[in-house]
Amino acid sequence: MDNTEPEPIRYCLYARKSTEAEERQALSIDSQIKEMLIVAQRDDLNIVDIYREAHSAKDCGQRPVFNKLLTELREGKFNGILVWHPDRLSRNAGDLGAVVDLFDQKKLVEIRTYSQRFTNNPNEKFLLMILISQAKLENDNKSVNVKRGLKTKCEMGLWPSVAPTGYLNSKNRDQKGVIFIDPQRAPVIKEMFEKVASGWSGRKIYNWLKEIKFLTRTGKPLTFSNIYVILNNNFYHGTFEYPKNSGRWFQGKHVPLISKDLFDKVQRQLQLHRKVRIGGKEFAFTRLMSCGLCGSGISAEEKFKNLSDGTVAKYIYYGCTRGRDRNCKGGYIEERQLVAQLLEMMDKIDLDRSGVRRKLESEIERHKRFHSNIMGKPEEEYRAKDVDIRNYAKYVLTDGSVFEKRDLLGSLKSKITVTNKNIHI
Repeated sequence: MDNTEPEPIRYCLYARKSTEAEERQALSIDSQIKEMLIVAQRDDLNIVDIYREAHSAKDCGQRPVFNKLLTELREGKFNGILVWHPDRLSRNAGDLGAVVDLFDQKKLVEIRTYSQRFTNNPNEKFLLMILISQAKLENDNKSVNVKRGLKTKCEMGLWPSVAPTGYLNSKNRDQKGVIFIDPQRAPVIKEMFEKVASGWSGRKIYNWLKEIKFLTRTGKPLTFSNIYVILNNNFYHGTFEYPKNSGRWFQGKHVPLISKDLFDKVQRQLQLHRKVRIGGKEFAFTRLMSCGLCGSGISAEEKFKNLSDGTVAKYIYYGCTRGRDRNCKGGYIEERQLVAQLLEMMDKIDLDRSGVRRKLESEIERHKRFHSNIMGKPEEEYRAKDVDIRNYAKYVLTDGSVFEKRDLLGSLKSKITVTNKNIHI
């Protein structure tokens, strides 16, 4: 007869506060810990460690603290779990399976809740799985019900989310989904559409909003990208798509700020602006540098000058867009001066660490394969590693194509800034 006493159970106390809306009234983490410590004291349980977590248990393997708990169970740090309710441990089949496997491997001896006890007993494990599966079923049903409720709201013309800028959500609980015009911001939003329809660019709108100190409900100015989000939002003329990109369109009950004709005119203007940008000239060094004074981007423009001999000289100037500071004194630098400074920098840059060497060696090898395979010429008897990469980089800056120059500078890991006609890296 084996008189060996069973190994005493060492418990970890696991408390989890769900982030799911339907459980916000559940016991908080501190309350769970307080209640379970009372149980531990009452039943003389040995608590080895306490784990706190606020992640949802809906998805498998997504809780770092719970994953650590499983690891330390396998390592034998403890062999029991103290938890308020089984659904605190899991609401998905994957994590439930991991817990049951630990029972089967004798790594887990007992799970104790506020009112129940589960051991490595077939009936008790089965009950544990039922309770956790029931919690998962409740989650799934609630998800279906929420989606059905949102769809019903949309079909009624009610907006099921936070109101777009220019509108306000009703604070009345009996009017969920009802949207009102924001008397403070709606006139500005409407004027935005009218200005764009008359030819204003997004950048001009952005600067105008800064001048009038326009702020959203959260007290922040509109970002440049948010301006385009508003200008492309059908909600302002009365219709909306929900969910986004679902293809499900609804007629809203809210009062439109603009007409459909005005919205369509704005879309034509935005499309025109996009065509101008796409079809416009590509400059070698734009979008690769920023202003060292205000942090705005760098744009470029061409200038032409009639010379005394009857020819025309072309100059390209790079300067601050003044997107962040309309009064920036960044000035302009002519492209030839810019290239001259970049050439000097090539002598100072560690091309191996910057990433340029690997890029250029790859390009040289590609050039060799092109001559051999496409042009039918034998490969040159040199290797990419034998080429003076520094001189090759200088060649690209002076005689390379626009795209080769952009590719070269894009390989640099350091940021290039322009300050008072001087570049820094």
